[in-house]
Amino acid sequence: MVPDVSTGSDTRGLIVYLFGPGRRDEHIDPHIVAAWDMAGAPDPGRDPAATYTQLAKRLDHHVDLRTRELGSKKPPQHVWHCPVRTAPGDGYLTDTEWAEVARRIVHATGIAPEGDDKACRWIAVRHADDHIHIMATTIRADGRRPRTHRDGQRAQAECRKIEAEFGLRRLKPGDLTAPRSPTGAERAKAERQGQTATARHWLREQAYAVAAAVRTEADYFTVLESLGIKVKTRLGPETGDVIGYSLAAPGDTNATGEPVWYGGSKLAPDLSINRLRERLPDQKVADRPRYVADPADPWRHTTTALHTARTVLDSDDDAAAQGHLAAFGDALYNIAGVTTGPHRAELRAAAMAFNRARRSAIRADHQAATALFKAAKELAYASGEPGGIAIALLFATVHLARAAAKWHEQRGHEQQAAAAEEAFRHLQAGYQQAATPVLADLARRAPRAATARRFERDVRVALPDQADRILADPAWAALTTTLAHAETAGHNPRRLLTEVGTQRELDSAEHPAEVLNWRITAQPNRRTQAARMRSATSGTSAMPATPHSPATPAVAVTRPEERSRHR
Repeated sequence: MVPDVSTGSDTRGLIVYLFGPGRRDEHIDPHIVAAWDMAGAPDPGRDPAATYTQLAKRLDHHVDLRTRELGSKKPPQHVWHCPVRTAPGDGYLTDTEWAEVARRIVHATGIAPEGDDKACRWIAVRHADDHIHIMATTIRADGRRPRTHRDGQRAQAECRKIEAEFGLRRLKPGDLTAPRSPTGAERAKAERQGQTATARHWLREQAYAVAAAVRTEADYFTVLESLGIKVKTRLGPETGDVIGYSLAAPGDTNATGEPVWYGGSKLAPDLSINRLRERLPDQKVADRPRYVADPADPWRHTTTALHTARTVLDSDDDAAAQGHLAAFGDALYNIAGVTTGPHRAELRAAAMAFNRARRSAIRADHQAATALFKAAKELAYASGEPGGIAIALLFATVHLARAAAKWHEQRGHEQQAAAAEEAFRHLQAGYQQAATPVLADLARRAPRAATARRFERDVRVALPDQADRILADPAWAALTTTLAHAETAGHNPRRLLTEVGTQRELDSAEHPAEVLNWRITAQPNRRTQAARMRSATSGTSAMPATPHSPATPAVAVTRPEERSRHR
């Protein structure tokens, strides 16, 4: 059951909407199910003699009367509005049951505490089987304003109790770190325009994707504008520095043709200018030229940083863990941005799902996650997918997403845990799409039986406790091919198995040979490294370095011209 509290100033306008046909004729039978006084509130839905004007006049006059008695003007935001909707699949509630829901919510939020004869006047209008609208005028009979501090949170808490008592689907409680939900008007506008998501949601995803890829605050605004998004910054009166910003989606205008602006913090708490600055590096560091000798290095660096993040999640440093989760959120966007295969859609969906898991009430220590932030940004400027190393990175994301879900669950972050689980499912699907043909090809190219037996002996010596499970794993044949490649690259197979086998325990791994395969794949080529060192010593370059231009990151966004297809 979802309540959505908002305030406004047009009493009559809201009443006309509540009892009218709706914007798309969806109001089939609007009628009052509860009110401050059922006998005194005319119901246009049930009383042919009652009119919108009568009802509006009664409620609106009440506010005007009290404010005149106080000798002051009508408060600008005196209309309290709270739609309440059951979850899809919930059972049918009668008018009597919806009336109880309404009375409990106005009591819990302070609009009309039970037994308070001076409370605000209110009505609850039912539009359809699954929801009601509660409307109140926020001036009490004694002229005071109601105590509605944190009314949205109190409405949520009461709905959790109602769900339990009515046998409804139990939604997960929040911690006030969730982004604002689109309003009914925003959803209706998106539907009229043939969009599958609102401008607010679309802008939020573009902002996250761009923030993940860019290196500076200036680049953040530049790339957003290159996508057709309008940017408006707010400058400090004394310093002239940017102290806030707003975004408007292409073509999203109000009734007068003006852009509809959304402040960064209104899109999501961690998209405010101050929170963004915590994650973006220092300007001087960001402007420093960056070169990568091996195109696979960004993928390896990110994979290593993800393994470190898993270790941090197992520690007692919650602030550092929260910082790594925020960096992981950035990494997911950048991985999707540089991925070209059919599994890219799953990776983008994972990044979007993980946004709710990247923050909680625990303040993040972003400095602790510097290595993952930097690796993720390197990846945004990478060129091409280096085969198996890219899949090894995907494998690491799958396990980190599952670890993130567990971390949140242990701390009672139910919404974040659910979001991390959803991201895990998308990542797992993407990994399977990408890995299945590669593992099959590795198995097809397995070395001769004599070589496989030699690797079997290496496994039994290096990892005796796990040897039987590794050799029985369907991925064993693929692992022998990977070991052969590693040996050619200059690694000692037995020593390498010992090294990667102790990076993290294998007891909980369902497919230990598959785990080892991707850990080994992510190891650098030692012969190539040695050649680079010799070249550096002699002053020559065996492999030209690849410059990374800070103006051309790979950003996993939906272009403005694609909005109707993907939003």
